[in-house]
Amino acid sequence: MNIVIATDAWFPQINGVVTTLDHTEHELNAAGHEVTLLTPQGFATLPCPTYPEIRLALFPGRRVRTALDQIAPDAVHIATEGPLGLAVRRWCIRRGLPFTSSFHTQFPEYLNLRTGLPLRVGYALSRWFHGRAEATLVPTESVRQHLQQQGFRNLRLWSRGVNTQLFRPRPKDFLDRPRPIFMYVGRVAVEKNIEAFLRLKLPGTRYVVGGGPDLEMLRRRYPLALFTGFKTGEDLARHLAAADVFVFPSRTDTFGLVLIEALACGVPVAAYPVQGPRDIIQNGVTGFLDEDLARAALAARTLDPQRCRQEALRYTWSACTRQFLDALDSTTRRPSKATATAEDIHPN
Repeated sequence: MNIVIATDAWFPQINGVVTTLDHTEHELNAAGHEVTLLTPQGFATLPCPTYPEIRLALFPGRRVRTALDQIAPDAVHIATEGPLGLAVRRWCIRRGLPFTSSFHTQFPEYLNLRTGLPLRVGYALSRWFHGRAEATLVPTESVRQHLQQQGFRNLRLWSRGVNTQLFRPRPKDFLDRPRPIFMYVGRVAVEKNIEAFLRLKLPGTRYVVGGGPDLEMLRRRYPLALFTGFKTGEDLARHLAAADVFVFPSRTDTFGLVLIEALACGVPVAAYPVQGPRDIIQNGVTGFLDEDLARAALAARTLDPQRCRQEALRYTWSACTRQFLDALDSTTRRPSKATATAEDIHPN
């Protein structure tokens, strides 16, 4: 199958969307499919407001149309709601071709936190964007139920995987700071609620591994915590495996890939009982979910690392890619059910 995947999130960004699409591309290629990724690379870009590390394609419409006309894809998947996603969506609708989309991030909540845009407006925009997709892929059952309550339709599950050869139990002495070591790994940004972790009264040492727009502010505000900046590959895996507890303070993630990366390293999780963690963590077995995050973090120290590892082995990228292909197969080259209107292509 000739597949186009459009994403506004791509390298050098390091996040769950990029990781998911990178692994999916590799799995699809290995299965004999031809995959074209439309990403900001090669386009003129501008920094995303409030998050300059993210570069957004500038007026990509004409080049997107030319590329898609030449590729003539059998299937189109739109991963993100940015300029490239919008341009590909418009192309599909104008040509009456079906497409799938995916809901990777709590876009309305992120807009609300960063700009103050009311949630009802953010959800209206998201419903408009995904409303013409033949299927919108979501990572967990909790997200599916939440979006159904918000008026979304045609929702299908697309789970996530973990590289269990890279993320595996390793010696704890890689980090020599006082124990226990409580660690957060991920983007350092307001929507991740990292200050909820840094304000906790915990023994030992707190680590924040990752980068983002709030990194320098948090370094100044919490001088006793250790901030490593971005880590990747073996260096990231060694840091994560050296933790005693992984603390995940986010209330807005749809999945949280790093949750299963931590479990694969044999590190139990402390998190709030919200979507993402409650779909992945077995409370009292692979982690603790509690509105009192400090209590959850302290309790998680008692859990069996081997049970955490066993749970992570359930998540494979090959299984995820089969879910992805099942969604695409149901729409391949099938004419769209309706012709495009001005409202479909441009929101009011």
